[in-house]
Amino acid sequence: MQVAPEVASSTDPHPLAADAPAVDAPGLQYFVFALFFIFGGITSLNDVILPKLKELFTLNYTQAMLVQFCFFTAYLIIGIPGAQLVKRIGYMRGAVVGLLTMMAGCLLFIPASQTATYGLFLFALFVLASGVVVVQVVTNPLISLLGPQKTVHSRLTFAQAFNSLGTTVFPLVGATLILGSLATVTAAELSGPALDAYRSAESAAIVRTYLGLAVALAIIAAVVWSFRDRLKGERHEQSSFTGGFQLLGRPRFGWGALCIFLYVGAEVAIGSLIVNYLMQDSVMALPEQSAGQMIAYYWGGALVGRLIGSALLRLVSPGLILAGVAAGAITLLLISTNSTGEVAGYSLLAIGLMNSIMFPTIFSLACEKLGPRAADGSGIINIAIFGGAVIPLLTGMLADASGSLRTALILPALCYAVILAYGFYARRPAA
Repeated sequence: MQVAPEVASSTDPHPLAADAPAVDAPGLQYFVFALFFIFGGITSLNDVILPKLKELFTLNYTQAMLVQFCFFTAYLIIGIPGAQLVKRIGYMRGAVVGLLTMMAGCLLFIPASQTATYGLFLFALFVLASGVVVVQVVTNPLISLLGPQKTVHSRLTFAQAFNSLGTTVFPLVGATLILGSLATVTAAELSGPALDAYRSAESAAIVRTYLGLAVALAIIAAVVWSFRDRLKGERHEQSSFTGGFQLLGRPRFGWGALCIFLYVGAEVAIGSLIVNYLMQDSVMALPEQSAGQMIAYYWGGALVGRLIGSALLRLVSPGLILAGVAAGAITLLLISTNSTGEVAGYSLLAIGLMNSIMFPTIFSLACEKLGPRAADGSGIINIAIFGGAVIPLLTGMLADASGSLRTALILPALCYAVILAYGFYARRPAA
């Protein structure tokens, strides 16, 4: 018989408090790591598909950034409903719903390709992202509960390393499958039926990639479903649909949510521009496929940084480390935008190393001691990920208005400046 997750009373110890018992679920952390790998990899594929769609539909930077806008808008729309769903049906069943929604989004790439319609591609990405949101509502608080509070910063950063592994591997494969076209013409040279046929043929590579993902997601959903009753001691505090917004009144949480908005926006904006940035004659003058494969260095830096950071966060104040890497990201942006050639290219890619511990550290600092309202906090944080829709779009508009990708990178630098200040503010443990 299936039992709904237990609801925490006001006297229950807070799951994220120092004296709270960890959830008893041996081996479950490995499945959580797999979920981090999957949704990280799928998100990073946007950096590959964006330049492909930009060429197919002859888009400017603002129009191309609608890929990220539609994907990350799902965090704004689905964040709170996703948290409510997870509290109602539990973490594991919630993960299954998220995985199946992701699979549906992947399958929507079939009609998008057959009709060669940019709007359908954007809708498919929104549905796919909706599933990612639900899975992320599950994974972030769950990994915090699978161990003692004193190591939560380190543990979440280590789990995020699997996210970075996905973001490193997927672009390498995706660049080969999606950007490795042998077409001798471009969409700009065609019109009418010839253009429609070209778009359908070229987008077939996108469809094959996402069909493979759909099969993998179905298998993973079946495995997670088989473990749906393994989670013991799960507790949630039931609240109103908008009750989580009350948490924004806590300065530490409210500022942390803002920093998640800015961090994701900056990270996504930079990742989205890497291919076009490296293709510039003044930078590395790479062909599209080669530039696409270089994305792996950006996300690979985050992987290395998270492995190192998971150890450092046990020894040094997480807030101070956050301030340090934010300062490093600003420095690398200044170097890249004021240099040429490989120095400009590799300094931009190296920002991935600085990004490494930002999300998990901001998340854990903001949500420290939220107790049974952890799911509410995770829902609000997921709404804040909407920054991945807003900041890249504004960056694209800035690039179009100025005619320079270098000028557009001023916006991510400003985002990192705010994060630097938050790290210094949150250098001490929450009261």
